[in-house]
Amino acid sequence: MTPDELVATLRAAGCVFAEQEAELLRDAPGPLQPLLDRRLAGEPLEQVLGWAGFDGLRVALAPGVFVPRRRSELLVRLAADGVRSGDVVVDLCCGSGALGLALRTRVPGIELHAADLDPDAVACARRNLPGAAVWQGDLWDALPERLRGRVRAVLANAPYVPSDSIALMPSEARDHEPRHTLDGGGDGLDVHRRIAAAARDWLAPGGRLLIEVSDAQVGPAVTVFGRAGLPATVHTDEELDATALIGTAPDAG
Repeated sequence: MTPDELVATLRAAGCVFAEQEAELLRDAPGPLQPLLDRRLAGEPLEQVLGWAGFDGLRVALAPGVFVPRRRSELLVRLAADGVRSGDVVVDLCCGSGALGLALRTRVPGIELHAADLDPDAVACARRNLPGAAVWQGDLWDALPERLRGRVRAVLANAPYVPSDSIALMPSEARDHEPRHTLDGGGDGLDVHRRIAAAARDWLAPGGRLLIEVSDAQVGPAVTVFGRAGLPATVHTDEELDATALIGTAPDAG
């Protein structure tokens, strides 16, 4: 297949960035046709390639593991402004471990822990985070007790798509990423409530919880944080089309 034919094939399948995708597929190791077949079947390009670009890094991916979105780089940037070498940091709902990897790259020397419920995601995160502790389990229950009250920052790219909106998502997300990585319940904030409710038990004095939300969820999410004793600030990045909340635990005393 010629380069022009490859581009035309991808464009006919609805790939908006057909030229860029064609170049990446041609440069990928191994035969082209099996990779092209997977992409034409709707599998996310990043899963087909085996990696995703995130915050200037290549993050290893596997089929069925949530693909990190560029908008989540806002969480990394906000977290980096406030942690230093030696601080305990948790990447909760870590998926591939992209957020933890990017933060550790920005702030070398942090004590990084990551956790996810999905064993495939945990295996992928362990590939991306050598030297970090990657735990499998349900949110805070995955973490060892010795971290309680010691965590300086938690990055939580928790699912926040309202259940009724899943059907409206692009098929490559809806059909190829686990539903539990997308579905946030009726208003999209079910997992956020669970995270916030226990956060103060795990955060150090002045520690921060950083969570991604949609613009429409800001008001309810701020209320969730407030009820959990974590006064929240709202941060946006128009270029990334990203919105994040930072809830801060009270200082000691």
